[in-house]
Amino acid sequence: MAVPQPEGGTGRTNSVMAKLSMVGDLLMLQLVFLVLGFGIITLFPAAFALQRVLPDAISQDRPALMRRFFKQFGWAMRRFWLSGFGLYAGGVMLAFGISFWAYSGGPVRVFALAILIPLTGMILGLYLSGLAVLPEVDDTATMKSLFRSANLFLLRRPLPVAGGVVILLTWFALASQVPTLLVVGSGLVPALTAYWLSRVRRAPEKSSGDVSI
Repeated sequence: MAVPQPEGGTGRTNSVMAKLSMVGDLLMLQLVFLVLGFGIITLFPAAFALQRVLPDAISQDRPALMRRFFKQFGWAMRRFWLSGFGLYAGGVMLAFGISFWAYSGGPVRVFALAILIPLTGMILGLYLSGLAVLPEVDDTATMKSLFRSANLFLLRRPLPVAGGVVILLTWFALASQVPTLLVVGSGLVPALTAYWLSRVRRAPEKSSGDVSI
């Protein structure tokens, strides 16, 4: 006679299998992002597509994840390829500028870095904010409307976004020392950071009646 398994054991097994499935989906998305990211023009559309399907990969609610990813990739390519190329070019120039002035001498070096480093942080904050709102934007969204939504998100959650920028910069510093980290996290680390930001609840705004004088 077969002994029935306790319901608690079955629930734990299903929970473990669901988590393993989620990890597998995330790694598959990272692999596809790596392949598509080799093209300069396709890098940011691939990142946008990954962000759009990331909630489904985490929740495990919707099947055919890869089909949805490529559908979102096509959508992002049509709408954001030129903006993505601009982001890539701007990122390269910022990285070159910081690297150049970091190894230069003289008082101009301090002035240049005092401008470039905060500018880089602000751009990374806007980028993370854009990724955070990306799963919720309409299919008719443009770069202008996405920028407005990202700017509003940043203004409403400045401290969490600043924390996300610190996480991202720390990861970049680690990846510069251990390049293999780029293979497993180049797409997932920014995407998961932005996903975490989107889950952080904004503190409720006080109305004028709640303010004591």
